[in-house]
Amino acid sequence: MNRAFAFLLLFGIQLSPSSAHAAQWLVDPAKSWLGFTGTMAKAPFDGRFQRWRAIIDFDPAHPEQGRARVTIDMASAVTGDTQKDVALPQGDWFDVKAFPEAVFEVQTFRAKATPSSYDAIATLTMRGVKMDLTTPLSIEVSGDTLRAKGYVSLLRSDFGVGQGQWTSAQWVALEVATAFEVTATRIP
Repeated sequence: MNRAFAFLLLFGIQLSPSSAHAAQWLVDPAKSWLGFTGTMAKAPFDGRFQRWRAIIDFDPAHPEQGRARVTIDMASAVTGDTQKDVALPQGDWFDVKAFPEAVFEVQTFRAKATPSSYDAIATLTMRGVKMDLTTPLSIEVSGDTLRAKGYVSLLRSDFGVGQGQWTSAQWVALEVATAFEVTATRIP
């Protein structure tokens, strides 16, 4: 199982220094989203992160030279359910007072056999825990527009999300699915 909290994971994206061949892309937040799906009492629920900005460093001719640094405002998570929205920022869950951001940092993109398919070789840091992960995604470039989307599952317990009575999967499943869609414009 791929592990990511690609609260892509998990995002505001800031870049590492650019490579010689990669193009920089500015993400349009109005046309992009980062979400997650969890399960509580055997009922699925969806959420999104409302605040993030993004820049991507990527050239399909040289994906291995691509880089990205994604920073997510963890306090911006919303599910539409008041009880969950109040609980998520608290110490048992995201603990935003101690860990206000999650960071997803891509060191390289690896092309796969299918056109427009890549793996993002990355690390995710959340709640002070840093993990290596591989996130599959599709990236399509058309002129000055880049579109990317991906989906990855992770275990919340790997990052300490869900403390106390929430540590086990009795009420809230350990597996969390994350998904994102990004539309970006080439930076001249």
